[in-house]
Amino acid sequence: MSEMDLICTGCGIGIQTEEKEQPGYAPLNSVIEREYPVCQRCYRIKHYSDVAPVTLDNAGFQKILRDIGKRPALVVKVVDLFDFAGSWVKEINRYVGQNPIILVANKADLLPKVTNFEKVEHWLQKEVEKQGVKVADTILISAKKRINIEFVKEAIEERVGNRDVYVVGTANVGKSTLINGLLNLYGQEEGAEITTSRYPGTTLSTIKMDLPGHSGSIIDTPGIMTTHRLTDLVCPKCLRTITPETYINPKTYQLNDKQTLFFGGLCRFDYLAGEKQGFTIYSANQLSVHRTKLENADEIYSKHLGTLLVPPCEKCPDHLRELVPHKITLKSGHPQDIVISGLGWITVRGMHYTTVVVHAPRGVEVHTRRALI
Repeated sequence: MSEMDLICTGCGIGIQTEEKEQPGYAPLNSVIEREYPVCQRCYRIKHYSDVAPVTLDNAGFQKILRDIGKRPALVVKVVDLFDFAGSWVKEINRYVGQNPIILVANKADLLPKVTNFEKVEHWLQKEVEKQGVKVADTILISAKKRINIEFVKEAIEERVGNRDVYVVGTANVGKSTLINGLLNLYGQEEGAEITTSRYPGTTLSTIKMDLPGHSGSIIDTPGIMTTHRLTDLVCPKCLRTITPETYINPKTYQLNDKQTLFFGGLCRFDYLAGEKQGFTIYSANQLSVHRTKLENADEIYSKHLGTLLVPPCEKCPDHLRELVPHKITLKSGHPQDIVISGLGWITVRGMHYTTVVVHAPRGVEVHTRRALI
């Protein structure tokens, strides 16, 4: 097998042995006669949790999606249940055509232990309907903990026929981890796993694998890169701080009007007007939340950003320190979530007329929705 034939089994990129700084590099002696060759980047991610960001071209991702619509295929659409809107691929119908879609909501293990998952599934189905998308199945899973992966396998086998299975989604929703779990159920031998990490952009090209017992293949696609989630923008160290690693412990703050909550230094929540009420925070347990009076908020932010209020840290981009206000007025009624994409959400129970201002870095999506929990 020549160097030109070698494909990294971890990320799907062609392997080359000459340019160390370019994607796909691997020392020649590390890939010769190896059954499952991997590039140096994947090796370091797997064994050292190293970070090696690579700029991806979303135009290439979109071409892959458009090609799916031109052939018979089964689409497994993976979303991040912790950040549903932020991980939704817009115009998915236009890309996949008439091909059936199995919706897989990953990271269900991050929701609080007391979560009613039947209600979450119903909520998810309503949100998908709002997008004008019809799905053949909706399955809540944890790819990392391999919870409910067998239901994804059953749904695929029920509908795949002679088609290929394309696993699609935005970066860092867990597509590759899901595929590794599926291949494990099929008895795939050790060593053929796709490279996974917490960092966006790990998969660099399509990775095609045989689907055992079927004539088609299962295909991992590169995740489309986004720029509206805080997880897209912070440095790798701060990404660990804002990314939940285990189930969330909700924190409820009883606030009077004219009080402020800081989420590190990445987000500021001002309660402008309304009666005293509780605001419940759903974010990574390791992210510090600080309460203060609104009249002191500007001074505290100016004095303590980067010390008491972290992230961002000194390695994060400068624009994360320029917060933009989003004024939100909620009327009494159903509980609602105020979502800061990539960071979490704040649940308002809807008992009172409420006015708040959410300050977040420019470009980070802030929106409201019917409460998830």
